[in-house]
Amino acid sequence: MGKVWFVGAGPGAPDLITVRGMDLITRADVLVYTGSLVNPALVERSGAPVKIDSWGKTLEEIVPLMVQHAQEGALVVRLHSGDPAIFGAIVEQMRLLDEAGIGYEVVPGVSSLFAAAAALRTQFTLGGVADTLIVTRPAGKTLERDEIPELSIHTATLVFFLGTDRIDEIIGKLRRPPSTPAAVVYHASWPDEKVIRGTIGDIAEKARAAGITRSALLIVGGVIDPADSGHRRSVLYS
Repeated sequence: MGKVWFVGAGPGAPDLITVRGMDLITRADVLVYTGSLVNPALVERSGAPVKIDSWGKTLEEIVPLMVQHAQEGALVVRLHSGDPAIFGAIVEQMRLLDEAGIGYEVVPGVSSLFAAAAALRTQFTLGGVADTLIVTRPAGKTLERDEIPELSIHTATLVFFLGTDRIDEIIGKLRRPPSTPAAVVYHASWPDEKVIRGTIGDIAEKARAAGITRSALLIVGGVIDPADSGHRRSVLYS
């Protein structure tokens, strides 16, 4: 009996996958990936004789394929963008694999939220500015109600996934001053990465002007502009 490995592909750049993740996609007999999200360069580096693009397929179509190949003794890699623990939908797949008696393991990856912090050259937790990080998303097709107004009351850094096409809606729910720093990072770590900086008051307009409507993160908080947000030096190296 083979096994299914859920592997985080990282934020985009092929060399930001973990060593373990790269080893697995190199040795895989079957590679299942989402073509619209995973960098094609990673798919090309896999020596898997069977490669399945899951874009547009339902779980009921994808999981049986993984089960079939695992039952035949194959090493199956299910490649997820970023880290599969962040909006990765792996638990549903695990349940179906449990029902089929197929073993699986998870290999974490570098989330795009950390690649965005690197692109912004900042920290999401910063002394005197924000000691808490909140990762969330706006309401939409698969989420009836979000908690953006309640969450935005805190001084935490806010990172929004799955909301590039609804930035105006998100901004409208924030309970923070219009002058609060904000940024949009498109395709963090990809060759076409774009970083747009602004405030709550103008970030939506700036993102539209840059033509960004998908595949981006919205970040809100003083950590975007540490020099003007009361940053205190860390005591770690004092």
